[in-house]
This record gives sequence, C-alpha cells and structure tokens, in this order.
Amino acid sequence: MALRLRPTDTSFYDLFTTSAQYLVTGAGLLAEMISDEADRPQVAKQMREAEHICDENTHEIVRRVNSSFVTPFDREDIYSLASGLDDVMDDMDEVVDLILLYEVVNFPAEILHQVEIIQRCAEITAEAMPKLRTMADLDEYWIEINRLENSGDKSYRRTLAKLFSGDFKAIEVLKLKDIITSLEGAIDAFEKVANIVEQITVKES
Repeated sequence: MALRLRPTDTSFYDLFTTSAQYLVTGAGLLAEMISDEADRPQVAKQMREAEHICDENTHEIVRRVNSSFVTPFDREDIYSLASGLDDVMDDMDEVVDLILLYEVVNFPAEILHQVEIIQRCAEITAEAMPKLRTMADLDEYWIEINRLENSGDKSYRRTLAKLFSGDFKAIEVLKLKDIITSLEGAIDAFEKVANIVEQITVKES
C-alpha cells in the first residue's frame, strides 16, 4: 500500500474550524433576527459582516490549497468542504436579508423551530471540524445532522400547510414561503457538509 505524506501544518483544520464557528455566529444572528425586540437593520448589518469574513476565510482555504504541495486530504474534498461551509453561511444571510426586505415581524412557531434546528446544526458542525485532524468520532456528527435534517423537512411541510390554511393573507403567504424555503435550504446545506465529511472520512480511513 502506498504511503501517504501528511503535512504537519494544521492551518487547513484551523480554517475549517473558523468557518464553522462563523456558522454558529450566523445562526445566532438569525435567531436574533426573528425575536420580537430585534433591531433588524443592525442584525442584518452584523450578518453581512459575518458573511464577508466567512467569505474571506473560504478564499484563504482556496489560496492555501493552490499554494500547498501536500494537503491533508484530497484537494477536491477541501474545495468541496470549504464551499459547503460557505454555502450554509450564504443561505443564512439570505434569510436575514429577506426578513429585512420583506419587513416581516410576525413569525409562525414552526419557523422558530426551523431556526432552532439551524442553531443546533451549526453547533455540532463547529464541534466536528476539529476532529478532521484525526478523522475519529465523526460518525455521530453526520448521523445527528441527518436526523436534524429529517426533522427540518417535517417542520417545513407543516409550516407550508399552516401558511395555506387560510389564516394568512396572500402577501404574507408569499413572503413567509420564501423565508421558510431559504431556511430549509440552510438545513439542507448543513447536511451536504456532513455528507462531504463522511465521504472524506471513508476515503481517508
């Protein structure tokens, strides 16, 4: 079996961990955005700033890949994971932007549940990224993300059913449907990241 050189530089792991920590920040801002006392323009500004920093971190990962002779795992997987983490942040930023643009202030309880799922996904993703160093004990991470994604799917369907129950005005239905669809997209993006991590772990084991 061919020997595989592994770099001692841990910068890739640190950068992935940083990206995931910004997802925790973004999920927190998203939760703040739907709270009754939120200063929504200010929260949206903070989210844009966090998304910009996350973008810069992603660019740094790409620069490191392009300038490194030896990478901790396949370059394609590094690109995919960096892009996947960035996509989650973009989806959360989109939700915050929609809430601000649509001037939505009242949210069904089901939307609160979706945001709670996103916060939990962000937390366990941030906990998982440092484990890429050893590729150990990561199976619980992607199993839990999959469970949360299934819960998010159910919440999404229930929210849609509630929106079309006749209790909401047509314009509210249109606005809230866009928001819950973007929330669902963020949850799906977390699962995509978990799937990438699983594929990396299988290939490297």
